[in-house]
Amino acid sequence: MRVTNTSIYRNFTFTANDLHSKLIKSFSKIGGNSKKYESAAENPLAYYEGLNMDTHFQDLESKVSLIKDVKHRMYQQELGARAIQSALTGDKGSKFQIEKALNATSDHTSTLSAVRDELTQSQHEIVNALNVQYQNIYVFGGNDSSQAPFYLSEDGKTLTYRHLFPGDKTTTDITMTLTKQTDGSYEYVIDDIDSVVKAMTEQGVMDLGYGYIGDRDSLIDTYTGGLNVLTGITSKTARDMISLGKTDDLKALIQERMNGSAIALTGQAAFAVQDYIDNPTQDGLNTMNKVLGDTLSEIDASSIRLGTIYEELGIKYSRLDDTHTRLLSVQDSLTEAYADKLGADPYEAIMEMVSNQYSYNAALQVGTKLMETSLFDFMR
Repeated sequence: MRVTNTSIYRNFTFTANDLHSKLIKSFSKIGGNSKKYESAAENPLAYYEGLNMDTHFQDLESKVSLIKDVKHRMYQQELGARAIQSALTGDKGSKFQIEKALNATSDHTSTLSAVRDELTQSQHEIVNALNVQYQNIYVFGGNDSSQAPFYLSEDGKTLTYRHLFPGDKTTTDITMTLTKQTDGSYEYVIDDIDSVVKAMTEQGVMDLGYGYIGDRDSLIDTYTGGLNVLTGITSKTARDMISLGKTDDLKALIQERMNGSAIALTGQAAFAVQDYIDNPTQDGLNTMNKVLGDTLSEIDASSIRLGTIYEELGIKYSRLDDTHTRLLSVQDSLTEAYADKLGADPYEAIMEMVSNQYSYNAALQVGTKLMETSLFDFMR
């Protein structure tokens, strides 16, 4: 008959594993950041209070991460708006080139050719600013941030706005072509003004810890479309005009503002100069000077609109920055509250670890005794 029994070994294995598990848990508590209670059975009220804190903390963490991303996106939008303004009124921007053309006296053709090239280059710089990216996002794309929103023909005459509207399977191309008028000036002919209106009303309001989610108007609109930047018409203004039944007025305003935009004014000046180069007569000179003079008078108003957009972006960024700071403060307070109420006390954890270590070592010693063989193991 055998003295030892299989059930004894099985019970020993279960007990040793349980003690080892407790020892590992007590080791993890020594840092002071672990939960005091591992299950609801240990302390139901404290355990579920901890779950609520965890949920709140995770919500804060997701908002903090999202705000950082949106802040970077808005910063790129600010840089883009400033780059457009610089291309229009900077040291060698469109305004400077127009004044240079108006004041040219000697070697007129050579000077004007250089001015035309600089103005065309400024147009492309403006489009590059409108196509600025943050990571893989085109920041002026509105709801469609996956593709470059603007394309400009090489001669600067045709501006194409590409946009994939929500629910559509194909991209909509909206072309705006600078067309010569009877007075020698140039204006944009927009082939699909309804789609322009639709694009300019897009918004990206987000719950980032600022405002009340039940009130859409209190939330920050994180989208700023390129068309809104060019015209200075915000999505809220466009939506308000539509809600008041002023859609036709909105279309007329968009047409007017597009012709007074940085890229349009720069293009108008470039083509007025080119027309005179092609036809260097006194009448041609008079027409060019008139167009350039009219364009010059519109540049300051366009620059002010760009400045307003830039200022609004700065205000949004400031609000997000304040919200980011506040959420980080709440996060720190929540961490401290969690540690005070539900976190494992490091001194208790050390005592628990030492106790479990003794118990586990004792179990191992018992195990060595059980595993010793004797003559009785071979007798029946």
